[in-house]
Amino acid sequence: MHKLWSKWNELSKKLLWIVVIIGLIASIPLTISKLDREASSKTVEFVVDYKDLLEIAGQQHNFDEFIDEQLSLFKEAGITSFAIYEGSLKEFEIANYLTFYSEKEMATIQGRAAPSQTNSTYVVFASDYHAEMLTENIKQGFAARNIEVRDWIFNEHKGLIIEEPSNAAASKILDFDPVTINKLLEHGMTIVPRFSDYLQPYNEQLAKEQLAKFKEIGVRRIIFEGDAVKGAQDPNNKGHLAHFSQELNRQNIGIGTIENLKKPQAGMAKMAYLLDYDVARLISLSAEDSLRLNPEILADRFVLAAKDRNIRIVFLNLGYKINNNESVLENSIENVIKSVAGENGAIPRLEKAGFKVGSAESFEYKLPDYAKILRIVVVIAAIAMIALLISAFLPSFTLAAFIIGLAGSAALYVLSNNMLELALALGVAISGPTLGAIWIMNRIYARTFGSRRVVGANNWSVGGHVSAYEGTYEAVSKSWIFPDQPKLRRLGLAFNWFFVGTCITLTSIPFVYSLLYHMKYTLVIDQFRGVSLLMFAPLGLVLIYVLLYQGYGTQGVFKRLVEILKKPITIIWVLAVAVLGIIGMYYFSRSGNAGQVSDFELALRRWLETSIGVRPRFKEFLLGHPIMILGLFLALRYRAAWFLVVVGTMGQLSMVSTFTHLHSPLTISALRTVLGLGVGIVIGLVLIAIWIVLEGVCRKWMPKIIKQLES
Repeated sequence: MHKLWSKWNELSKKLLWIVVIIGLIASIPLTISKLDREASSKTVEFVVDYKDLLEIAGQQHNFDEFIDEQLSLFKEAGITSFAIYEGSLKEFEIANYLTFYSEKEMATIQGRAAPSQTNSTYVVFASDYHAEMLTENIKQGFAARNIEVRDWIFNEHKGLIIEEPSNAAASKILDFDPVTINKLLEHGMTIVPRFSDYLQPYNEQLAKEQLAKFKEIGVRRIIFEGDAVKGAQDPNNKGHLAHFSQELNRQNIGIGTIENLKKPQAGMAKMAYLLDYDVARLISLSAEDSLRLNPEILADRFVLAAKDRNIRIVFLNLGYKINNNESVLENSIENVIKSVAGENGAIPRLEKAGFKVGSAESFEYKLPDYAKILRIVVVIAAIAMIALLISAFLPSFTLAAFIIGLAGSAALYVLSNNMLELALALGVAISGPTLGAIWIMNRIYARTFGSRRVVGANNWSVGGHVSAYEGTYEAVSKSWIFPDQPKLRRLGLAFNWFFVGTCITLTSIPFVYSLLYHMKYTLVIDQFRGVSLLMFAPLGLVLIYVLLYQGYGTQGVFKRLVEILKKPITIIWVLAVAVLGIIGMYYFSRSGNAGQVSDFELALRRWLETSIGVRPRFKEFLLGHPIMILGLFLALRYRAAWFLVVVGTMGQLSMVSTFTHLHSPLTISALRTVLGLGVGIVIGLVLIAIWIVLEGVCRKWMPKIIKQLES
């Protein structure tokens, strides 16, 4: 029975690889479809925060003249979109449309005592035009909260008396400011409204009217302000979010989703789904960065966002500060305009790269009819690949792992299809680089421990001590230096193994793309989970394989573990652990979105991005690939070099990690990976050449030095 089960397990490994290959073929149409999707939107929109412009204008001598001049400059630069916010008394005062006073302040102005029984807010409009445009807006906003508003005249200026204290009245959210809308339209600008969910209770009629008016003036996309989308904070679950989404669909207005928020805006995922993903991704330039960074750096940031992260809206905050040295007020308007439209600005560079500037477009998203069937095939193939990884450590469990994987996936699909996709994507992402590295280690074992190992080659010794094995299995298993062979032969084997191992690693990428094919991953409404686990699990698994499975097979794992535990702790072991710890800390500091990088590396990154157009990942071309290639070259000669292969695995898993950034275009990720491989191979060859030179020096001079020391 045991022999029959072993036979079935061996056969199942071959069958599982066939299933994996079939899954790879099935993933091709899905990958092509994703490429078509990424090419469907090539318009980038630059949006200026109009409120920031108002605040800067408030520090100028002539408010209106300054606003008009800056709007003309923005238009000349090709920036024609401005974000406006829902109104409030505070916002209207910043815009110089009105002034409001508390009860005490007005009593002081009028030279009377403040009444003890009332505490109202007094509004004075800047002109009859502002009174005409804003009176109804203010009355409706406060009437919705059952707060009385009365007309009032102060020194021949029209005004209002709001029966609420000024602090409370100032923060009440009102309808959008019609004065600002008219001004921007007169200058030929596109308006991007920023809705909030602060106005409570939700007013269905108001929302419907607002969106209809915006549609009339050409609004194509809105952005949300605050922690939630419109209608998300719905305590009574009356379907306000669904209503607002329905009105957006009715008016053919899309939304923007903001990148790198600490917490996604509540309701964004549901609204995106209801809008059939009429969504554009947005990055925001902070007011501080608009002042601090030079135009070239800002332009680099904008171009890379569009090219590398599928960003289609660049939101430009403006800042100002007092220059104490010159006692003048500085603002970032000129700096921002140069970054976008200067000689090396973002607009000319984007146009050169095949983009255009205008109203942001969403990606076309239509699930092909064949997608469901192909994804079922991909799911089965992904389970097969994970089962193959398990079989590398538990060969007798191969068939059972696949069967249990199928059953478990079916159960998980019933509970949560989304969770199944993410779990399988993480599983295959870990399996690819791990299986690739294990295949490489098995080739090394076959050339040193197995029947294919090289014998009869010349060995070299130091001080009369022969550092080679005698040929028995036990001697081989304890050897640190193996028989030598021609360096070209070792180099050829190293590149052969590196190529095949890399191909095995890359098989996991089409599975990740096909499993996470949905538009929500492209828009980062949902994303690949387990990045930290991906960055460390393959390294740990390969290290375990090297320590416990070398030459013994699975039958000797326990024996090998006992041997390791019985070994005395020496200074060499302590130093080795310290070195591995330092490498691990550095690697951890470079992993994830919060990874730390030096100023030199930032400068080098910018140079690579601007000169080549795509930046290969440092963990691949400077660390992983060169170390792996050097380790493979040395592995047939020195046992200690096997740990270089383990460390070099970081280059393999980094390639997979690149493609788990599903918001990045597939072509960019592919080019980045190819460049990383090419540069990494060149650096690896340089390291091998350096090693050969140093090894030759040691061969020639070390025996003489030792003899001199002994004499």
